[in-house]
This record gives sequence, C-alpha cells and structure tokens, in this order.
Amino acid sequence: SVLEVRLEHIVLETDSPYLSPEPFRGKENESYNVTLVAKAVASLLGVSEEQVYEQTTKNVYNIFKNIK
Repeated sequence: SVLEVRLEHIVLETDSPYLSPEPFRGKENESYNVTLVAKAVASLLGVSEEQVYEQTTKNVYNIFKNIK
C-alpha cells in the first residue's frame, strides 16, 4: 500500500498497458494517465500533487544516476 511506503521510495510509471486507472479502466493505458496516479498518491499521503511530481522525479534520477 502507498501508505506503507515513504514518498522518497515511490516512482510512478506507465508500463501497465492494460491496467488503466479509473475512470479509464478497461481501456488501453496511456502515459498521461500517470497524472491520475500522482493525484491519488497525493490524496492518500496528504501532500500536494506538486510534491509528488517533484519527489518522484528526484527518485527516478537517484535510481538511474548509479547505472552505467
């Protein structure tokens, strides 16, 4: 559950082509749907969407900075 993970350990992705978030369930997933996921994460954690965007972007950079 998102509530069990600190925001510093969350990344958002769109690699589930057949698992779109509501209200698009049943349709092919699109990259822009990640904004719906960010909105849900922000709501669950009680933070702003901007905080989710900023932190999850930092998290991705931290993951890939060590890959050569």
